[in-house]
Amino acid sequence: MKNVQTYISKNKRRFLNELLDFLRIPSVSADPKFAKDVKKAAQFLKARMDEAGLDKTKIYPTKGHPIVYGEKIIDPKLPTVLVYGHYDVQPPDPVELWDSPPFEPVIKKTKIHPQGAIFARGACDDKGQLYMHVKAFEAMQKNGGVPCNVKFMIEGEEEVGSDNLEIFCKKYSKMLSSDVVLLSDTSVIDNKTPSVTVGLRGLSYVEVEVTGPNKDLHSGVYGGGVTNPVNALCQMIASMHDLNGHITIPGFYNEVVELSSDERKFVNKAPFSEAAYKKSLGIKDISGERGYSTLERTSTRPTLDVNGIWGGYIGEGAKTVLPSKAFAKISMRLVPNQHPDKITKLFTDHFKKIAPPGVTVVVRPHHGGFPAVTPTNTIEYKAASMAMKTTYGKEPIPVRGGGSIPIVAMFEKVFGVKSVLMGFGLDSDDIHSPNEHYGLFNFYKGIETIPLFFENYSKLKAKS
Repeated sequence: MKNVQTYISKNKRRFLNELLDFLRIPSVSADPKFAKDVKKAAQFLKARMDEAGLDKTKIYPTKGHPIVYGEKIIDPKLPTVLVYGHYDVQPPDPVELWDSPPFEPVIKKTKIHPQGAIFARGACDDKGQLYMHVKAFEAMQKNGGVPCNVKFMIEGEEEVGSDNLEIFCKKYSKMLSSDVVLLSDTSVIDNKTPSVTVGLRGLSYVEVEVTGPNKDLHSGVYGGGVTNPVNALCQMIASMHDLNGHITIPGFYNEVVELSSDERKFVNKAPFSEAAYKKSLGIKDISGERGYSTLERTSTRPTLDVNGIWGGYIGEGAKTVLPSKAFAKISMRLVPNQHPDKITKLFTDHFKKIAPPGVTVVVRPHHGGFPAVTPTNTIEYKAASMAMKTTYGKEPIPVRGGGSIPIVAMFEKVFGVKSVLMGFGLDSDDIHSPNEHYGLFNFYKGIETIPLFFENYSKLKAKS
């Protein structure tokens, strides 16, 4: 392991330059005009996996974007780790809010990242964190080899719901068989406080369309006599929370698992400053479901949020129009034991029911996923905890994350194995937002820590 760490130290600049080249590829999976770039990113990744020493690397086509696979099987009797990641990225919009072009990475020092951070779309989510695994594998392979079997499965559709991943996993279940899935699409509390994510919220994501008159109307001639779809949509959305921040959809909380007082205390043990939280976001106050702390609201409670809303005239100047249609995209984060399909139906039924008589409503489900919770008493968790304790100098805190990675629950259903969520980003790295970035400290810390996970895991499995 000493030779592995020395190799990493000597090759830091090359690792970084390769990542910068990776980030220059605009692999936006949601927009068809970037389809060639998504494919180019897959080809880039396969080439780097070949160079790192993986065998049987291949780009597998799907009905959407391709999946990149590679493996190193040293002994079928040894345990196998399946590394998962995604090379697709979120759209960069609104581009005008970026301080530098989103696909021209730059390195700048910040207060949180005094050693510098890479500013680019995908820097943290997930190209930077994915690439740590490729380079960690290379470092192990160049210095004695990996201590167990390793497989890589990297997809290009995570940001659009991973529609084809479960199909791929079922079709190639024998090829992908493993003892644990390792991924780094999560974060740590801060650069002095390591953490391992042990829970994720589920997701129900829908788009709604509210239609009034059969065409846009003059707001002076028809205003006051015809239901305005934008007004109706706003009223409908506003009604979906009460004054206590509770979601008003009937049956929404029926399956929610309430935490015990001890579990709530555990969630709130993570370091948190309300003043620093507000200052970092530029807000005057916090809000949310009454009776719960901010840490509980953002990790263990379900939510309903509007992610986008539009309708009518939004161009320069004025146009006095009463629009024919209004639209919104809405996401609901779910907790155990909420079922995404059931929640989508509850939302759909309720949303149509509360529509005023002058409009019609269409609800289009997009994608969703189940919540997931992983135990902290397993060999896999202990291997990750020991690795982070070595590189950070302190034991990581197990935390439940507020985001959704639906494939974690899918992996358990299809493969029958748990996942280890050992991420190195920060919540303040602006993933999905303008000026996304990833600290050099975090990038290198991940490459240094991942080989220790493999070493610890192999030794603990051998003793079990």
